[in-house]
Amino acid sequence: MPTISRDEVSHLAGLARLAVTESELDTFAGQLDVILDSVARVGEVAAEDIPPTSHAVPVTNVFREDVVRPGLSREQALSSAPATEQNRFRVPRILNEEA
Repeated sequence: MPTISRDEVSHLAGLARLAVTESELDTFAGQLDVILDSVARVGEVAAEDIPPTSHAVPVTNVFREDVVRPGLSREQALSSAPATEQNRFRVPRILNEEA
């Protein structure tokens, strides 16, 4: 049965930049033990004659096929713009940087 120590939980929390209390170290260590045990049990079940799968049921694409359709011309797209400049949308400057 895999076990994870408080020190390992503290180290992982440090890597993830999480602030954890002393009581949380014990809680998380127990929770991570359950997760590691579950993963180990799944590994025991895996057999050579069972193909690896990513989903329990078959997955099919429900999106429609891409169909090329005519879009707006540049003039049409810019026709409703409040301001244009050099065939582009003109928007207010939001930074005080030089272009």
